[in-house]
Amino acid sequence: MSETNNRTKVAAAFQGWIDGTSYISELLADDLQWEIVGNSLAAKHYTSKQQFLDEVLRPFGARFSERFRPTVIRGIYADGDTVIVLWDGEGTALDGQSYTNTYAWFLTMRDGLVVRAVAFFDSIAFNDLWTRVQPAE
Repeated sequence: MSETNNRTKVAAAFQGWIDGTSYISELLADDLQWEIVGNSLAAKHYTSKQQFLDEVLRPFGARFSERFRPTVIRGIYADGDTVIVLWDGEGTALDGQSYTNTYAWFLTMRDGLVVRAVAFFDSIAFNDLWTRVQPAE
């Protein structure tokens, strides 16, 4: 896919996530390589979509009473097969407290899907949520 097509595909996936009409996970290839950089409790290299869903996305989402979603897309930038998304997200945790964070995702695309990602975010805010709120069953 072209640079423009990759950017358009990612932008549409984020819009679907914002609108609640689709899941961002639909953009991920099965052979995904996802790296969370830094010192958060989830920081490591995930070697498949399934592992990333099981260990991060599902337990993260299960900590919210009002779904976590992007609230502001600060920018979507494309260069070749890489799309960079800088965005703010927010949701209400099961304990009633608001969780907000800013993310920078560097997404490498192949055939319209993310095959490699490097993610940056505020580890302190994430760790607070991860330890304070247990995921719903």
